[in-house]
Amino acid sequence: MNRKNPLSIDKSIFAMKLMKNVLKISFYTFMTALSITNIPFEHTVFAKDKATKSSSLSPKTFIAEAISRSGPAVVTIETQRKIYSRSSRGGPSGLLLDPYFDKFFNLPNGTMPRSRIENGQGSGVIFSKKGHILTNAHVVDQIDRLTVGLSNGRRYEARVIGVDSLTDLAVITLKGPGPWPSATLGDSDQISVGDWAIAVGNPFGLENTVTLGIISNLNRNVSQLGISDKRISLIQTDAAINPGNSGGPLLNANGEVIGINTLVRSGPGAGLGFAIPINKAKEIAGQLIRNGKATHPMIGVSLSNMPLVDENGKDSALNGALVRYLIPNGPADKSGLKINDIIIEVQGKKIKNSSDVVRLISENGVNKILKFKILRDKKYIYLSIKPIDINQLGMK
Repeated sequence: MNRKNPLSIDKSIFAMKLMKNVLKISFYTFMTALSITNIPFEHTVFAKDKATKSSSLSPKTFIAEAISRSGPAVVTIETQRKIYSRSSRGGPSGLLLDPYFDKFFNLPNGTMPRSRIENGQGSGVIFSKKGHILTNAHVVDQIDRLTVGLSNGRRYEARVIGVDSLTDLAVITLKGPGPWPSATLGDSDQISVGDWAIAVGNPFGLENTVTLGIISNLNRNVSQLGISDKRISLIQTDAAINPGNSGGPLLNANGEVIGINTLVRSGPGAGLGFAIPINKAKEIAGQLIRNGKATHPMIGVSLSNMPLVDENGKDSALNGALVRYLIPNGPADKSGLKINDIIIEVQGKKIKNSSDVVRLISENGVNKILKFKILRDKKYIYLSIKPIDINQLGMK
């Protein structure tokens, strides 16, 4: 009778258990590996893609780039001027009544001069490596002390090179070795209504403030705003311009300076800002740097653009500038120009609007004869007019 060896049975059982455990371990290992492959790594990739898409669609990108180009050249201008007033002087009553005291100190009616310091603030933009700054005339006119703060926090003394109150422009220069950051000046003749407009400055003392809007209008005559003592056509924008923004730059979408912020409409119609076109500012700044003052050639006329329709109500195809007013004894009046004349050409160049006439007169300078082609009563006539500086007529 054959009997199985108990030892061999135990070995068989042990081998079977061992095989079973190996299979279990293999199974769990396989399932673990399978679960690892199901970890959602794709969410990490998706988040990265989402972040990339979000940054590429950010609406502030072009504004930030524009500010990075010209923002460092925008400065804060702090001014001090001494204001004098007169008040009754103290002292013994007999001294108050002594007329010789008044005569000696040149004091009228028993008064003594008193002074106080008036602080002011505005903005400006550095436009040359030499540290020249463009700002408004009303910011720095008749000041006693001038301090300029840069966007990096550093402050420098500065001095006024020239002021032109007629265009409300001024040039000041930094006292220091430099080098200075400078903004790129654009071409205001190339801007259009609807273009982006970025105003930079220090409204209400809040430094490095940026506001965004569009160009709302071009060649806005200051007389339409009730201003009669200036001679500038302005860029109109809805970018917020507030007290303290005066003298700061108006930028285009490329970060180029297209205007110098000068005023804001308050009261009815508030929210409209105005800037001096940079091409005009460059012209005046050049004169101020060279001569310390600016000249303004004029012939003594007030002009308007031609009506869109003629006297019969039909679309007018005639281009030119219509003479609305003549200064008595001014160059145009003396040369025979009349009200309702239409200026067709100046120096052989065709006139599309009144701005063309003003520009050609300015480019010509003073005391140089200009040839005008005029339409009067359906006949062409030719006049020679010599512009003079506006200050020669006592107009400022």
